[in-house]
Amino acid sequence: MRAPLTAVASRQTLLPHIGPSTSNLKKAIVLALGVLALTPIFAAAQRRIHGFIDPMPTAKLKQLFPRAAAFTPRDKDPLRFTAYAVDPPPPGATPLEYAFWTVDLVPELLGYHGHIHMLVGMDTTGTLTGVITDLNTEPYGDISVNRPEFAAQFTGKSIRDPFVPGRDVDVVSRATISVRAAALTIRDSARAVARAVLKPD
Repeated sequence: MRAPLTAVASRQTLLPHIGPSTSNLKKAIVLALGVLALTPIFAAAQRRIHGFIDPMPTAKLKQLFPRAAAFTPRDKDPLRFTAYAVDPPPPGATPLEYAFWTVDLVPELLGYHGHIHMLVGMDTTGTLTGVITDLNTEPYGDISVNRPEFAAQFTGKSIRDPFVPGRDVDVVSRATISVRAAALTIRDSARAVARAVLKPD
């Protein structure tokens, strides 16, 4: 028995609408696959921005330690550079000072927008000899952690100090999270190195 012509006509009028829907579905699938394919690229780019660490920042180390003649690579645990007075240092030479990237030692500590990369210098008594603020993407970094005055205030501080904004670290309005994170990052990374290389009092 043949279907009524009106039923056939109704089915035929529906068919043209299937094509565009299928086409849109295909486009959506292709777009989704494209996004998935690009995700590792975007992630890698973000890691380069937030995770890059200069393995031998000689110029910065010389800035921290003008008297040093040689620096060892950061190949010990905890990761650190060791400064010596002569080049090459003889066996058993006494280190002058130590330096370390904060993100190497306390990667779990983040500012408002991510890691705040800082190179910290410390002498053999647990006193900080300098801080160099490096890469970061803090939204108010230009009025806080990126200012030379911010890093300069840590020179001469002991690892035993509290490093608390408002007590022994300057407070910066609108950048409280960044300042607090930077201070804790400096303190905790310095204490981690001190526990490994300094003799207890």
